[in-house]
Amino acid sequence: MTVLRLLTYNVRSLRDDDAAVGRVIRAANPHVACIQEAPRFFRWRSKCAGLARRAGMVLVTGGRDAGANLVLSTLGVDVVSTRDVLLSRNRGYHQRGVAMAVLRLDGVEFAVVGTHLDGASQVHQIGELHRALSAFAPAGRPAIVAGDINASPTMPGWQELAGRGSDAFAVAGTGDGFTSNVTALTRRIDGIFPGAGIKVLSAQAIDTPDVRIASDHLPVLAELELPG
Repeated sequence: MTVLRLLTYNVRSLRDDDAAVGRVIRAANPHVACIQEAPRFFRWRSKCAGLARRAGMVLVTGGRDAGANLVLSTLGVDVVSTRDVLLSRNRGYHQRGVAMAVLRLDGVEFAVVGTHLDGASQVHQIGELHRALSAFAPAGRPAIVAGDINASPTMPGWQELAGRGSDAFAVAGTGDGFTSNVTALTRRIDGIFPGAGIKVLSAQAIDTPDVRIASDHLPVLAELELPG
């Protein structure tokens, strides 16, 4: 059995406490981390590399070319291929995108897509996301979408993502799962969406003292059993 620990985390451009962000990710001990709102402006490459280093991980792909999304991994995960894609831009929002990677853990290949969607036109962006994934990942590879969806589970964008596989927290989550924001946790807008064939073993929104000073979002961690 191959169990993948996957984390998704909006780090708010490291504007709060970048050292705490690193500690949060390191303590969660994921194999793969999907990061939203990574540094995108001055010296963004070195800042993203520094984030990976503090987290005890390596930078797989992403950055400004992926709309400030990153995919990080441990050295125990092999990188097969990567691609960064920008999505259609909505007026009044930052440029959104996806960071995609085909990875291998214990001999099992899988695809990961990290993203951050707008509050508007989400279904359209999700269509672009899945077209990009279909053009990138080999047919038959299990795939996981993770990120800041900027929507609650009752909204069309979230339901579109969950309908293509599952909502990890809805399947095996503990607690209320709220992720936004740390000053008044009332919304679950960050999610992990495993595709067909992937079994969800557990899911949780992590809340620790470091989380409270690191960013305005709580990270979500899921344990996923990969097929094969």
